[in-house]
Amino acid sequence: MTSFGRRLRALPIRSRLALLVATAVAVAVAAVAAACWLLTREQLRGELDNSLRNISAPAYLLQSTYEECLPTGPPPDRNALPGTAYLQIVQVDGSRCVARGSTPVNVVRSDVQVALHLSSEALHDGTDSQGQPVRVYTQRDRATGLTYSLSRPLSETDNSLNRLALVLLAVAGLGVLGAGAAGLWIARTGLKPVDRLTDAVEHIALTEDLTVRIPVEGEDEIARLSASFNAMTAALASSRDLQSQLIADAGHELRTPLTSLRTNIELLARSDETGRPIPPADRKALLTSVKAQMSELASLIGDLQELARPEPAAGHALPQVTSWHDLTRIALDRARLRGPELTFETSLAPWYVRVEPAALERALVNILDNAVKFSPPRSTVQVRLHLGELTIRDHGPGIPPADLPHVFERFWRSESARALPGSGLGLSIVARTIREAGGEIALRAPADGGPGTEAVVRLPGAPTPPPAEVP
Repeated sequence: MTSFGRRLRALPIRSRLALLVATAVAVAVAAVAAACWLLTREQLRGELDNSLRNISAPAYLLQSTYEECLPTGPPPDRNALPGTAYLQIVQVDGSRCVARGSTPVNVVRSDVQVALHLSSEALHDGTDSQGQPVRVYTQRDRATGLTYSLSRPLSETDNSLNRLALVLLAVAGLGVLGAGAAGLWIARTGLKPVDRLTDAVEHIALTEDLTVRIPVEGEDEIARLSASFNAMTAALASSRDLQSQLIADAGHELRTPLTSLRTNIELLARSDETGRPIPPADRKALLTSVKAQMSELASLIGDLQELARPEPAAGHALPQVTSWHDLTRIALDRARLRGPELTFETSLAPWYVRVEPAALERALVNILDNAVKFSPPRSTVQVRLHLGELTIRDHGPGIPPADLPHVFERFWRSESARALPGSGLGLSIVARTIREAGGEIALRAPADGGPGTEAVVRLPGAPTPPPAEVP
């Protein structure tokens, strides 16, 4: 990058815009001024050439001028050409006979060619004996056979062209200055929304206040940028609120098992310190409670880690095709171990989905764990998978209609479930997993009006896998 480029990038953007506008106008004005000057020059030269062609040199004047070059000399005062043109006779050897009152003009090769009858006329720029530029027109006179040159000073047109150049230069300078001022004004006006955006970003960086919003005016690029910024700050504010809520809820949920665990450990420690042993049955109950609380803590921490995992971006390609019916069978095997006294009625039709197998298996285990947890002893859990819809129905107490909208919220637990082990995160994790796979999940009362709850999961897929992706 050149030093000029580095200096240009160092300027504020409004100064760069003004400079670019002024430069563009300067180039345009310079091109127009140059074209105007050249056209005017050609027009004036054309008029000068026409005037030289239209001047008539009398035969007697040409003859007298020629005779003046002879030793005898011509009659006095008969060879003056009226007007501003210079007259001279051109000889075949390149010599000249200058009319009285005319300024001698240097003879060039094209003039001699006319005298030698090699061309009929010649029109060119030349110089006089004093070095001043002239326009020369050379031709032959039919009456006398003499070749003569008519010349007029180019100062007649050059003075006009010089005045025109000064006028154009002044106009161009004023135009460039006006364009620079207009460009600066336009840049300041057009960049006001950017200034507001900059002020908002600086304010947020300084105060961390994500409630700031920028007014959106119009539908141009600046308006789109402002709308995108507002959407970004709203998303950040929502994310921060969710994070704060998650931390608060996690702290609340962790406090109960930690308090109980600390109480039990203090009882065991005090027994050892005082030398008063706890009855074996009580000690065994305390140790069992400690183990259960540690397991609950481990489960809660695992759930929190799962919730803290970032969701995949839009358009994220899921890794592989998985047989949903096989994962359901695996989850059922684990559920039977937790509820050996329950009966599981299953009907699993083949269905293949594109998901993370481990995540979907964990979601299925969570749903079945809830069914086992709330099912009465020796009851039945019905599991049916048909055309991408999985239905898991238990015969427990069911969920009150008022609680159904909250079942997938983090840490939410119904009144009947608060006495049972769990963190209230299982269904929230399930809903997130199903949503990431492009599916839907819902809890509802059984369609037959009987007791219990139905969990319905729908996932897009097909009854057969793609040929290239057989699991």
